[in-house]
Amino acid sequence: MTSILGSLRGGKRVWQKPSHSHLLQDVSMAPVPSNRSRRSRIDAIIVPATRPASSFSGLIDLSARVGTLLVVLCSMQARVEQLAGRVADTPGARALLIEVPADPHPEIPKRTSDPAFRAASAGRMSDLNLKRNLGLMLARLHGWLKIVFLDDDITLTRTDSFVRLAGQLENHQLAGMVCRDYPDNSVVCHARRLAKFRQDNFISGAVLGVNCGDLPLPFFPDIYNEDWFSFSKAAARRDLPKVGEALQAEYDPFACPLRACHEEFGDLLAEGLYLLIGYEDPEMKFNRILRGATRQFWSDFIEARNETLDATHHRLEHFAGGGSNDGDDVAHRAMRSLAAAKDQLRKISPDTCTAFLKAWQQDMDDWEWFCRELNAVGSTRQAMDVLSIKNWRLARFGNPDVGW
Repeated sequence: MTSILGSLRGGKRVWQKPSHSHLLQDVSMAPVPSNRSRRSRIDAIIVPATRPASSFSGLIDLSARVGTLLVVLCSMQARVEQLAGRVADTPGARALLIEVPADPHPEIPKRTSDPAFRAASAGRMSDLNLKRNLGLMLARLHGWLKIVFLDDDITLTRTDSFVRLAGQLENHQLAGMVCRDYPDNSVVCHARRLAKFRQDNFISGAVLGVNCGDLPLPFFPDIYNEDWFSFSKAAARRDLPKVGEALQAEYDPFACPLRACHEEFGDLLAEGLYLLIGYEDPEMKFNRILRGATRQFWSDFIEARNETLDATHHRLEHFAGGGSNDGDDVAHRAMRSLAAAKDQLRKISPDTCTAFLKAWQQDMDDWEWFCRELNAVGSTRQAMDVLSIKNWRLARFGNPDVGW
């Protein structure tokens, strides 16, 4: 059994790092472009939405305040018709509202949706990666240069950070923000923070700007932490600016242990991948970095991850006043989630990890070729036809249906 720091291979420690912040460029104090300059322009705010329309007042207000089209990709509780009414009631607002079809566009690569990988994620079902990829396709079809993905549980307290984000997209393909007040972390990372271990957080797709004129576009695979995979090449080059901070709506990460099961495979892969990235020179080709993600590496990292879960559980037992899981306090609920994550980890093999990375690389290659052929069309209606989207609506202040 290795120590909590993990084993040593080639002089490099195999362990789960508490922070990857050294991979970011902190530009949060950089000058903000003038609101009237081309550098400050964002063509669209794209929201992958599952929450009801009542949750969207802040995002609709933000889009109206910065004069940017709001694109909402709807599923589950998010309804096009209800959102159209909210937009119509907000001065200055305009929005493209889309009901995302259950079947993804046939040209979006799907190898990472293989049943074997879904089983490794405890049957996790999510359309978040599909929505993000559709958002990039929409940008190409409309000829939008700069877009910003915003999750539907995010609040931006400072619009100057939004303008700074636009400015950074002049020289970088990707730029994002970090959620500090309520950290955007996995269940396991929330448990580590609760246990008083050092635990940082990284930028995420929650607030992520993309320059869509810069090919190849990022690709979001079908896995938890899909955003970390999408900007991993930029992180490897140390070309990933952090422009400021945002606020994520608070939730209980330990409400259901199944959440930890759904996250475990993606959390394991992302943490392991970023450990490798952090060890290598930014001048190294990304494919060479990936060659370090061998079966032996994943065997070692699974062992190190298991020790991370054990150490966190052990410290939470001390905080909970004993080892019993009968209580309903936060420490006991966190321990139940850690036990679920550990159980799921036992079902993940090194071979499954290497197979996923191979499938992801193949999907990225196909995505690159597909996006190069995806050119601007003449209208939103034509864009919807290309994407085979049937239920959509363009709304603006005073008119819930512009009637395209």
